[in-house]
Amino acid sequence: MNATASPRVPAPTGRPAKSQYSEVEAAQELGISVEALRKLIRSHVVDRDEDVGNIPSTTFQPSDLLVLRLLASMAPAQAE
Repeated sequence: MNATASPRVPAPTGRPAKSQYSEVEAAQELGISVEALRKLIRSHVVDRDEDVGNIPSTTFQPSDLLVLRLLASMAPAQAE
């Protein structure tokens, strides 16, 4: 077994991978407005509107964006 022959996989977009995204960056990655991102979170992530204020920071990990992208694609088209 040759331990030095590990393949290198480039990032699909050519951009360096990020470990976290701000609210604005997350919305840009999803191709939606910040307000649409907030509506998506309110409708799918938190139980009550009051809970939105209890979220300590508004940063997103790549796995969060994956789930949010799936939810956004399932949502009916909304005016942004």
